[in-house]
Amino acid sequence: MATEYAIIDIETTGGRANQHKITEIAIVIHDGEKVIDSYETLLDPERPIPANITYITGITDDMVKGQPKFYEVAKKIVQMTEGRVFVAHNVRFDYGFIREEFNRLGFTFSRKLLCTVRLTRKVFPGLRSYALGNLIKYFKIKVNARHRAMADTMATVELFELILNEQNGESEATDFINRGIKESKLPHGITLEYLHGLPEEAGVYYMHDKKGDVLYVGKSINIRKRIMEHFTDQTRKAAILQKNTHSISTEVTGSELVALLLESHEIKVLSPTVNKAQRVKHYPAFVHQYFNEAGYVVFDASSAKSKERKKLNIINEYGKITHAKGALQGVVNEFQLCNKLVNLEPGDGVCFYHSIKKCNGACGGLESVEEYNERANQALEKISTVLEGNFFIFDKGRFPNEKAVVAVEDGEYLGFGYFDEEDFTGSVEELLETIKTYQSNPEVKKIIKRFMTDKKGLKVVKW
Repeated sequence: MATEYAIIDIETTGGRANQHKITEIAIVIHDGEKVIDSYETLLDPERPIPANITYITGITDDMVKGQPKFYEVAKKIVQMTEGRVFVAHNVRFDYGFIREEFNRLGFTFSRKLLCTVRLTRKVFPGLRSYALGNLIKYFKIKVNARHRAMADTMATVELFELILNEQNGESEATDFINRGIKESKLPHGITLEYLHGLPEEAGVYYMHDKKGDVLYVGKSINIRKRIMEHFTDQTRKAAILQKNTHSISTEVTGSELVALLLESHEIKVLSPTVNKAQRVKHYPAFVHQYFNEAGYVVFDASSAKSKERKKLNIINEYGKITHAKGALQGVVNEFQLCNKLVNLEPGDGVCFYHSIKKCNGACGGLESVEEYNERANQALEKISTVLEGNFFIFDKGRFPNEKAVVAVEDGEYLGFGYFDEEDFTGSVEELLETIKTYQSNPEVKKIIKRFMTDKKGLKVVKW
């Protein structure tokens, strides 16, 4: 069966799919040779259109007043795009908005994708710009109304036809759609249609061998994209997965943080043969922190037994002493700490690094305690996996109106769960009832701390 394409352009109230809405959509169906169907409509975004957007598109609040809302045309969009490749110039923008609109309605919209920006770069290399406006000028494409959905869609149609008419255009398009995967090289039981049917949400995936045993556990914010990458990568790990994977299962989490935590747990429980990281279950080595007699912050890597450990201010734990020392060497290099004050160099006097001007001389009292400790505390923040108190972290759920919640109790990871925002009363007890408990360990605490540091604006509530 010949491939058909749904070539699409939208106009919106702004640039962020999770904050803005669609004001106009145009869809042109192409069979690879000619246009066979089309559809266009203005949409009521149910919010004012900013003046700067009206200036660009010409679409006003009066024009969209009384026009259908997205939910009223959703079925039409599904019918026109189903079984077809979703094509757009900068496809992630248009696709992202349409997916978000469907997500608000409680439905998952998933299609094969083709970006004419990337495809044009491949088929017509060396052009000064691949913005649609510049390509229109370069190829002398006639357009009546730039930044209106149907006009831009028809310009993209003409551009797409120019690409397909090139000697390698059609094969390059197919290659982009399938992310470079050759079906003939896929393992038994895995087809391109199967891969295209995988979820595009955040979650955990499991790659199984022919016996059903788990070969590999991974996580991604886009499961389909990451798994397809495994079948195009040239690494040794990818070669093993390409040869031995016979089926794939997935667990959508919605939340990237929950995906990270679940992945870590599953690797420890299942011990997949291809996973190397996060298989450690015991942490005999650690880094602890104290102050020396002069008041400098000191770090040390050790593997003391449990009775002695209780007396120490342990800030991170490791499977091997070499890993603990490696972590200390990393912060020495990053924060210009002293090798002697992290116990990586024995002896008296100033350290070797001071002689090559990589240490400011705290080891010999040549740098003030205040200046050195300021950097040492930055290193402490970087290396420490210590969590304090009781708190919840709220993140995106798997469905509209659902939230994921991660719980920490007395500084230890408790687990995660989900709740419906509409039914939530706000009580701690109710949240704790949603939590499925998991084992706390240094790795999951590191994941939580790193996520809290990197993700600005994350909602954290103490309890």
